[in-house]
Amino acid sequence: MQDINCGNITGFASLISRSERIAIVTHMRPDGDAMGSSTAMYHFLSMLGKKNHRIIIPDPFPSYLDFLTSGIPSGAISAHSGDRTGAEEALAGSDLIICLDFNAFHRTDTLADALASSRADKVLIDHHIGPDRDCFAVSFSETEVSSASELLYHIIMEFPQISGDASRLPLSCAASLMTGMTTDTNNFANSVYPSTLAMASALLAAGVDRDKILSELYNRHTESRLRLMGHMMKDLMVITEDGVAYIVLDSKTMQEYDVREGDTEGFVNMPLSIEKVRMSLLLKEEEDRIRVSIRSKKGTSANRCARMFFNGGGHENAAGGRLNKPGDIASIEEAAGYIEKHTHIYLTEHEDNE
Repeated sequence: MQDINCGNITGFASLISRSERIAIVTHMRPDGDAMGSSTAMYHFLSMLGKKNHRIIIPDPFPSYLDFLTSGIPSGAISAHSGDRTGAEEALAGSDLIICLDFNAFHRTDTLADALASSRADKVLIDHHIGPDRDCFAVSFSETEVSSASELLYHIIMEFPQISGDASRLPLSCAASLMTGMTTDTNNFANSVYPSTLAMASALLAAGVDRDKILSELYNRHTESRLRLMGHMMKDLMVITEDGVAYIVLDSKTMQEYDVREGDTEGFVNMPLSIEKVRMSLLLKEEEDRIRVSIRSKKGTSANRCARMFFNGGGHENAAGGRLNKPGDIASIEEAAGYIEKHTHIYLTEHEDNE
């Protein structure tokens, strides 16, 4: 991990030490890794004696992640969509902004302009391809890690207060790091490296209750979510001759099953358990666009497909994007045809020739 070097660690530590007001920011529609890394950073700053630090998120996080905020004052987490003025004033008044789990300001959606205009020093901690390093005073950008939470773990281990001993971490910080890594690896199903397992082992030895984390993550869902999953797999999933499985969720279906943010987490991975499926896509209709999640098996690039045809990108086997309405398609009814046409082009003309 080239960015985790003495110069960057010293620079980061110095920025923290001299900053009185610190903002922690993550990407729009924060997921487990976003909230895991953000809350871990919050607890670590508290350990370092910081008194005026807060988490600023573009949108509310899914309710199943609320256990991560235990021990954090309610006023220390602000959603821009709910308190636009407060969030922007907090960013404007910060001495230091720590950016977690995104590679460029636009990934924070409505917070992008406030971040760009802020004169505060900014630190990047991210694991996605193509970081916009010019916007940051210090950059930790590594793609060969499972998650932003794992990258943050390795950074924190280099601080003199920790010196490589995970047992010195506040338990709340350690649990947040474990949670973020667990969700971004789909519970160790993808993007797992030797360093990931070393991290998990050290955190377990430090006292993290992994069973409790798994229960919080996977055993608190609603009945409607399970019924939606059955409907999606039985009635909505289509598998093409190219080995592409896709599911299109229109707004009517989401209303019928009362789909909330985070309710479909992990669903896109499920078709990959079918032997002939090389790539899986889940599309969810929004007002002016359709969100696209893409997962693939080793040897097929979800990232390249997302960049070429779905206005997105990500990791080699886990990516995301969008279809704009009416830019890419006129309506949700055209989504299936778009998917079949463009994944066929990708798999027959691009992927196989890579």
